Amino acid sequence: MLYYLLTSFSTEIQALNAFRYLTTRTGGAILTALLFIFVFGPRIISLLKVKQGKGQPIRTDGPQRHIVEKQGTPTMGGLMILSGVFVATILWADLTNLYVWGVLFVTLGFGAIGFYDDYLKVTRASVRGFSSRLRLFAEFAIAGIAVACFMWIGDKPLSSSLAVPFFKDVLIYFGPFFLIVGVLVVVGAGNAVNITDGLDGLAIMPVMIAAASYGLIAYLVGNFVFSEYLQLHFVRGTGELAVICGALVGAGLGFLWFNAPPAMIFMGDTGSLSLGGALGAIAVAVKHEIVLAIIGGLFVLETVSVIVQVISFKMTGKRVFAMAPLHHHYEQKGWKEPTIVIRFWIIAFVLALIGLSTLKLR
Repeated sequence: MLYYLLTSFSTEIQALNAFRYLTTRTGGAILTALLFIFVFGPRIISLLKVKQGKGQPIRTDGPQRHIVEKQGTPTMGGLMILSGVFVATILWADLTNLYVWGVLFVTLGFGAIGFYDDYLKVTRASVRGFSSRLRLFAEFAIAGIAVACFMWIGDKPLSSSLAVPFFKDVLIYFGPFFLIVGVLVVVGAGNAVNITDGLDGLAIMPVMIAAASYGLIAYLVGNFVFSEYLQLHFVRGTGELAVICGALVGAGLGFLWFNAPPAMIFMGDTGSLSLGGALGAIAVAVKHEIVLAIIGGLFVLETVSVIVQVISFKMTGKRVFAMAPLHHHYEQKGWKEPTIVIRFWIIAFVLALIGLSTLKLR
């Protein structure tokens, strides 16, 4: 909206031409989302405290200190993040771009699923939400619609192919079956971030790092000159997704202000599921699906730790980790929460650098 308003006067006021640039609007999205949460965050937290009473139910099978230290903390903080992202995107993005609407559809759709799950947990005072099968069905349906949209608006055969990093010309063509691949990426990313969200500030910083990385990727692959120079696959129109990535970074920074240890609010499934879904959708849109497994490698490690733990216990009756996901394993080993969180942030940052190196190493 601001994009159209400001550029409509650019013929009279030359300085307003700056808002035609994607970099300017991405910066505007970062600041808008950040300021939105700074202004409205305390009110949202106060409202959620009143509505939720005892706050988010704490798992009794998790680390025992959580029952004492985290009891009463409100959840659904993802509402803050989603509000900031939505407002910033609507104000600064080109709303004629279908990629923008596709990613917003996944973000808000997954957010709605997470919100309903959080709502059931709070109202029932239970760690169990609604049926996992129903939840997955809803996730697959939302992701399927978005991926089908990306395949339809994208250039063929690229939109139905899987690009392989480190190789400039390698494409694995799936045709209509790419719908399955894309959906698995989006749903997998959403649930991987959801699994990672277990300590104060743990998930939000890696999400911001991944969003910033994909903001750069979107900007480059959506620009013919830059993509040609770096020998990347040019994906027409995806540069606009840098604005959404900027909004994710800004909203994440604002949320971290309130989520830093000791957290005043948890993002809940409302936030973690929607943020992961957004990253997955952006990765599919810009044709860097495999790179997401590198940039978001921390989320992969956390998810794999759960899978390994379950398989090992069912097959041998023994556990590989003291507790899963991985961050709880280190808690059980005696690591302090801030130590785990900061070290995991460092891992996320290093993995993002490795993932971004694929842009040049071809």
